[in-house]
Amino acid sequence: MLVAAPVYAQSNDNGAKATGQDSPAANTAEAAAASSDAGDIIVTARKREETLRDVPVAATALTGALLENRGIQSVREAATLAPGLNISSDGAGRAFVSIRGVGVTLVQSVQPGVGLFIDGIYQPNTGYLNNPLLDVERIEVLRGPQGTLYGKNTLGGAINVITRQPGNDLEVRGIASYAGPDDSWLVSGSVSGPIIEDKLQVRVAASHREQQGFLRNTVIGGDANPFNTDSVNATIRAAPSEAVTLTVKGYYDRVSGVNTPYARVTGPTDYSRDVQFNTLNRVDFRYRGVSARLEAEMGDNSLSLIGSYDARNGRVPDGEGDFGPGNFVRSVGSDRLRTKTVEARLDSSWSDSITSLFGLFYSNERTRAQDVSTIFGAFTGLPFNIVRTTQNRTNADTYAAFGTVFWKPSEAWELSVGLRYDHEDREANGSVVTVVGPLAPSGGATPQAQIKSDQVEPRVTLKRQWSRDLMTYASVARGYRGGGFNAPTAPVRTYKGDSAWTYELGTKFASPDRRASISVAAFYSDYKDYIGLNSIAPAAGGGLVTVDLNSGDVESYGVEVEGLVKPTREWTITGGLTLMHARLTDSSPYTRITGRQLSSDRLTFQPDFTGSLYSDYAIPLGGGDTLTLTAGATAKGKRLAGTLNETTPTFLKGYVLANTSITYRHGPLELSLFANNVFNKRYFEAYIEKTTLVLAGLPASDLGIIGDLRRYGVRASIKF
Repeated sequence: MLVAAPVYAQSNDNGAKATGQDSPAANTAEAAAASSDAGDIIVTARKREETLRDVPVAATALTGALLENRGIQSVREAATLAPGLNISSDGAGRAFVSIRGVGVTLVQSVQPGVGLFIDGIYQPNTGYLNNPLLDVERIEVLRGPQGTLYGKNTLGGAINVITRQPGNDLEVRGIASYAGPDDSWLVSGSVSGPIIEDKLQVRVAASHREQQGFLRNTVIGGDANPFNTDSVNATIRAAPSEAVTLTVKGYYDRVSGVNTPYARVTGPTDYSRDVQFNTLNRVDFRYRGVSARLEAEMGDNSLSLIGSYDARNGRVPDGEGDFGPGNFVRSVGSDRLRTKTVEARLDSSWSDSITSLFGLFYSNERTRAQDVSTIFGAFTGLPFNIVRTTQNRTNADTYAAFGTVFWKPSEAWELSVGLRYDHEDREANGSVVTVVGPLAPSGGATPQAQIKSDQVEPRVTLKRQWSRDLMTYASVARGYRGGGFNAPTAPVRTYKGDSAWTYELGTKFASPDRRASISVAAFYSDYKDYIGLNSIAPAAGGGLVTVDLNSGDVESYGVEVEGLVKPTREWTITGGLTLMHARLTDSSPYTRITGRQLSSDRLTFQPDFTGSLYSDYAIPLGGGDTLTLTAGATAKGKRLAGTLNETTPTFLKGYVLANTSITYRHGPLELSLFANNVFNKRYFEAYIEKTTLVLAGLPASDLGIIGDLRRYGVRASIKF
């Protein structure tokens, strides 16, 4: 089987088309799935424009046209098309992400190990992976440590989301879709054009998405996993001269969903959709931000100045605390995150063979969270309730200096050497106040916790260009993720950061006629002080608390293959495959801290293989009309469930999801009939084995969230 890369024709930053085909059949294939000239795609993986075929990085690019035609509406959903990238979720504000088994993040309080960037702006929380994709030009997934150019928290890799930019042409886009049986619908649109041609341009986009989900609450009735979002963004691009460009963007996202809608199940083959909560467990988030980018050309130098402010507010008005039908534990909570970043980059050309990229970076993150948990007397056997109010505040400053020198002694060879220095100061303050029935409040402020770290992240890459169509490369890089804090009630208040050295060999080939291309990367990662497991520990003032900790060391190695083949002019096959072995090699730190053993050396929710394969056949109908038939599948292998069991691991079965669509295209109009998960395959998105509840003193049961079942519907889009 020849697997094919999901990377397609796209626009560069000034709105000019990077590649394209003239025939109607090729145009439809591009919109639906692929470009036959995949090697000429422009990416910014190294923060400069290069063709995907030439960049010596294991990278996948997914265009906005592809995402729309595949019905993909979030980065989490897009992960199925990117080799090595694994994302799952158990709530609107939580996502578990890793690349090649590195950078696993299981809870939102842990810094991401895979960096997410939107138009070059770092997003510090994995919840953004669930947010709607609006007016996206492309997504670039970069595998392996990217610290040299992207900084800390990219030890697994980086995900770049690039939105469409305004241009000189008036452009209007619209898309709407509806699918059942859970009333899933989407409507979005954008308009872009010049106010003063070549000088001032603007782009505005908005969307609304909602779905009822496939889970049902059997205690209070109704849908247990609804999802509802509204998004809007606007970009203004000013070019007072040919050498200077200023781009200002603002956005607002409203996300309403639920937290952890787990059903009580009897084992990993009990795919129950019945959630037995006595509350809706709703959660609401508001995201907003503004950024500005100034770019100036100064002879052989390009200067970029970037500044941003991002804010997130979250609220849980009535939260479920015992994962069951009993009214034992309830919580009300809120949190806020504020992030400010500033970056300066200078891209210089010293000669025909030597160029460089140097820069400075600063960010500040502030969080504030409050949780009020009530333990009812029916649970404790006491004649009164216990109310605990926990407050937590953190402040983090990161300073960095980075640089990469590119030396190209000939057309055949290129050597790049990069280094980044990061200094991080983090501090946490909080309080815990407990009220037991009629007694006076106890507790108060907790001691301040601090983390300081100084890290160096190098990267060396050697590339050999054998011909215009074939290149190979070898690289070695180190990535680092910052440490963090547990709740003020936890016995272990801090944990340090983790790091990974990754060694990689890769090759990329595209046939001269661009009807076939293939990319292969083999990697080995030495992963130290792994942050990925959490445990239950006694809480200050009584009860239990979840703690994050450094669990040990991990070894990860494997191979990724992706490519494209066009058996005929009308037929395009694309896909990708990852085979990976990621295992704990030393879990003694986990045992030393918790006093417990691990039942498996596997990493939570990490499969040994993932893959995708799609076929798009475009049938010309005459007069420029086309009909495209699409069939595809995505697959994920067996995974370890979330478990604290010391003897018997729980594994989730692998699965294959089949998708299909028929798309009719007439000029600027496209109309599609589609079905996802055609065979109604049942699988788990997330799973917690019952030992966790037992240790928390709650009624014992495994907990599971099944993934989306079959959806079928219609989608229409227009562009002019």
